[in-house]
Amino acid sequence: MEQWAILSGIEGNLDAYEAVLADIRRQRYPVTDLYVLGDIVGLKGDNRAVMRRLQSPRAGELEPQVCIGWWEEQCFNLYGLGGLPDAPELIEQEGADAVQHLWESVSREAVDWMRSLHFGFHELDCLLIHGSTVGYADELTPETPAIQLCDRLIRADANNLFCGRSGLAFECWIEPSDLCSTVMTLDGTQAPQTQNRTPRRIVGVGSVGRTLGQATYTLYNPANNHITFKTVKYSKAKGFALQSA
Repeated sequence: MEQWAILSGIEGNLDAYEAVLADIRRQRYPVTDLYVLGDIVGLKGDNRAVMRRLQSPRAGELEPQVCIGWWEEQCFNLYGLGGLPDAPELIEQEGADAVQHLWESVSREAVDWMRSLHFGFHELDCLLIHGSTVGYADELTPETPAIQLCDRLIRADANNLFCGRSGLAFECWIEPSDLCSTVMTLDGTQAPQTQNRTPRRIVGVGSVGRTLGQATYTLYNPANNHITFKTVKYSKAKGFALQSA
């Protein structure tokens, strides 16, 4: 039986990532695929150690499938490899000191590796991505207007959109029973098209490293479409995974 572990937002917090890996090993049904939806680096821990851990899983561990997140995009910008030189989004959100910290903790070699990562993963009827197909910074939450959520699902061409930008663990169902779309071209407006009426879902997978002492991630069973939100409490002083739910 397939079971996926989907996580995001390690943000340099190696202790939190190790706690999640330990919890994954304890699952009753073995996890067959491990997805990391971006934000592997950040300001709160050891970015170099986290990247080494992702690149070199230990014997018997799953090979993590990693895609690019908002923090990785900021690294690209800092090195002049992104669309916004000098990382204005980073400065606005985290301040000027964040630029120096990220520059010192993420090398050009590490940036080259991150640039080789995927934008997202399309598996079965699922899209696994950091933000959405609109961009890394697209933050979807339960408070996002339903029409916007529906737009993101249609763009994704998926029945299940797993995302990590918000850091929240949530599940939102969209039932577009009356949704039609039209395309306007230079020749005029085409006939309306009724969208697939199959209920679709957006899932926030939580955040591993954003909250110290508590990591959240998601388990997904493709066979029955069931998701389980997992919370792992950990303490560096006492070891990993003191409690999971």
